[in-house]
Amino acid sequence: MFEIVSKEKLGPAVFRMDIAAPDIARKHQAGNFIMLRINEEGERIPLTVADKDAEKGTVTLVFQAVGKTSAELAELCEGDSLLDFVGPLGKPTHIEKFNGVVVCVGGGIGVAPVHPIACALKDIGNRVISIIGARSKELLIMEEEMKATSDELIVCTDDGSYGKQGFVTEALDEVIRREGKENVALVVAIGPVPMMRFCAKTTEPYGVHTEVSLNPIMVDATGMCGACRVTVGGETKFACVDGPEFDGHKVDFDELTKRLAMYKESEARAMKIYEEASHGGKRCWE
Repeated sequence: MFEIVSKEKLGPAVFRMDIAAPDIARKHQAGNFIMLRINEEGERIPLTVADKDAEKGTVTLVFQAVGKTSAELAELCEGDSLLDFVGPLGKPTHIEKFNGVVVCVGGGIGVAPVHPIACALKDIGNRVISIIGARSKELLIMEEEMKATSDELIVCTDDGSYGKQGFVTEALDEVIRREGKENVALVVAIGPVPMMRFCAKTTEPYGVHTEVSLNPIMVDATGMCGACRVTVGGETKFACVDGPEFDGHKVDFDELTKRLAMYKESEARAMKIYEEASHGGKRCWE
């Protein structure tokens, strides 16, 4: 069993949890993810690690309660335990000292997984410009953490309630134009699939290498089930073992979007049944 040692609400339906998992905390690298299962009746879900503390033996998760399992997770409290907590999984982010600026872009809950990547890139001497965004100010997360690990932080909100009004893609384009495309060595973009897609579209004309992190449905996280397959550069890849990070200019986003949509109806049905059975249709964690 893996104990929840702390829990904090960061925003509407968004939570931070520290989990006691010493082995994972010691071995985790930026870009890795974990698979968790709350209890024997639960499903396994993948979550990207937002931070770790090897000395304390804790792993930090930041997640949004959007489905049945994440809603169940949101209802757990400090002192509760998870049945399964497996990791680190996936390939870690390639970290090196680049000859040029690195731009880290996080949209919505994607700010959490981009944070350890920005930290790792900054720690070895890269100049890091971070761009984070959300629909509104109340949905922004981890601004101070991103500011602490970035040479420059640009904050965007769709509605203009905080920071620059507009999308992160617009800020990304401005940074590339300002810095000069030849001086931007890498863009890392993590967030909703449409956001990552348009970040890749933004950088492609400039020829700036862009990595995106894919988090499709996963069952076993070993490449056996094939649920997380994606097409990258015309080849079938498995996000759990070949990723989760891929060249954004080579990802078949049309196929990825269609595959994700296949599960929407069953996910919504499971969530409705859970809410009605547990709380009379109310979401007690909101």
